[in-house]
Amino acid sequence: MTTTRPVRIGAVDLGASSGRVMVGTIADGRITLTQTRRFANGAIPLPTREGERLFWDVLRLWGEVREGLLAAVRDIGPLSAIGIDTWGVDYGLVNGSGTLSAQVHAYRSARTRGIPERVFATIPAREIYAINGLQVQDFNTMFQLVAQARDNGIPRSSNGAYARTMLLLPDLLACFLTGQRVAEVTNASTTGLVDARLRTWSRPLLERLRTELGLDLDGVLPDIIEPGTVIGPVLPEALEIFGPDGAPTPVVAVGSHDTASAVVAVPATDPDFAYISCGTWSLVGLELEEPVLTLASRTANFTNELGVDHTVRYLKNVMGLWVLNEAVRAWRRQGLETFLPELDAAAATAEPLRTVVDIDDPVFYAPGDMAARIDDAARATGQPRPRSVGEYVRCIDDSLALAYRRAVRQAAELSGREVRVVHMVGGGIRNRLLCQLAADAIGLPVLAGPAEGTALGNAVVAARGAGLLDGELSDLRRLIRDSTDITSYAPDPAAAASWDAAERRLLG
Repeated sequence: MTTTRPVRIGAVDLGASSGRVMVGTIADGRITLTQTRRFANGAIPLPTREGERLFWDVLRLWGEVREGLLAAVRDIGPLSAIGIDTWGVDYGLVNGSGTLSAQVHAYRSARTRGIPERVFATIPAREIYAINGLQVQDFNTMFQLVAQARDNGIPRSSNGAYARTMLLLPDLLACFLTGQRVAEVTNASTTGLVDARLRTWSRPLLERLRTELGLDLDGVLPDIIEPGTVIGPVLPEALEIFGPDGAPTPVVAVGSHDTASAVVAVPATDPDFAYISCGTWSLVGLELEEPVLTLASRTANFTNELGVDHTVRYLKNVMGLWVLNEAVRAWRRQGLETFLPELDAAAATAEPLRTVVDIDDPVFYAPGDMAARIDDAARATGQPRPRSVGEYVRCIDDSLALAYRRAVRQAAELSGREVRVVHMVGGGIRNRLLCQLAADAIGLPVLAGPAEGTALGNAVVAARGAGLLDGELSDLRRLIRDSTDITSYAPDPAAAASWDAAERRLLG
C-alpha cells in the first residue's frame, strides 16, 4: 500500500443515537482520527392519521454534517475525499430537484407491524430468502415500502410516472452534497430488494411485488454502485469544500452501511475470524465470499448483507447496547443519576449469570422501561429478578454475551467455516466486562479494537476510491492494525459449564 502524500478524509458517520464527523489523516503508514463535530440523534414521535409514527429530523442532521465538514476544513485543512455511512433500511424520497418530498420514517416506527406476514402470504418467505438472503425484520425497506403504499403511496407526476427517487440515508446525504442519485450496494442490500448473488436489484422480485402486491417501484430505485466509486464532487452551492489542489472535494461511496465500514476495520490476521460490531445494535457474524441461502440459514434467521470488495457479511442482528441505553434513560427519568463507568463497575461486582434473558426478544425492541421488561422476562423463565442497578446491567451484559455465543456458533455451523478468534469493534469495546464475558461465553479469544472502527473503515475506503491509497482489503486492515491498540481477552475454561447451564436455563 502506498500514499503519494499525507491525505485527509472526511468521514461522516451517523448512528441512530448520535452522529459525528471525523477526519482521518493518513501519513507514514498510519491513520489517525480527529473529531470535528458530534451531535445527538434520535427518532421523533409525531401523530399521523395512521397513529403515532417515528421520524428522523433529516434536515437537522444535514445541517450538523455541513457544520462538521466546514469545521474540518477550517480547523484541520483541505479534504481530499468524503465518505458517508449510516444505519441501514431507512430512506427518503426526493423529487426532481433533489429535495425531500416527504418526512423520513424511522425504522422503529410501528407502521410495518404485520407487513411481513402480509407479504409472505403472497410471496413465500423461502422464495424471497433464496433471492435476498435477508434476515426477516419488520423494518426492512421492502416492508416499509409496502406500508407506505398501503398508507399514502409514492407520489406520481401528472403523466403517471414516478416523480420520486428512493435514496437510503447515506445516499440521500451524498445527493445533498453532489446532486447525484445512487444506491451504494452494502446499504442497498438491507432493503430486501437486492439479489445477494448478483449484487443488483432483483428484477424478478420487483416484478412480483408489482403484480402480486401492487408495489410498483419502476423508476424509483437508482443505479447500484460498489464501494470505492466516486459519486461526484461537492457542489459549491451545497458546500464550499475543496481539496489540497483547489478542486472540489469528491464524495466517494464507502461501505455506506455502518457495519460494512466497521467490518473493513476488523484488524484480522487470521482468516478464520468472527466479528462483533458492538454499538446500539450488535452485529455478529463472518465475512464470506458467497451468500448462504439454505433453508437452515433462513430458519436461523441469519442475514446475508453485502460488504466491501465483493464480500458478504453473514451475520445475526443482536439487540445490542440499545437495551442498556434505554434502561439508563428510564432510570434518569425516574431521578436516578447514573453514568456508564459506575454502572460497569457495579455490574462487575454483581453475581454472574444470576438472571439472563433472551436479549433478542421483541419485547426489548421498542423504547421504554427495560428494567420492567427484564423483570417480566425473569418471572416468565422462573429466574430471580435483579435487585439493584448493578444486577440489571450485569443481566444485560450476560445476556448479550449469551446471544454472541449463539450467533458465532450458528454462523460457523451454517456456513461450514471454522472460527478461531473473535474480533470486537465499535464503542461497546469500552465495556471491558462485556469483552471478557464474550470471550468466556464463546470460548474463544476476543481481540477488542478499534473503538472507532466505522469511521476508520469509512476513511480508508474513501481514500482508496479517490486514488490516494492502493491495496487489497487485507492492506487496508494492516494500515488500521498498525494504527490501533488491540486488547486481548482470553476465555476462562472454568466458566464454560456455567455458560452451558445458563443457556439451558434460558432456552432449554
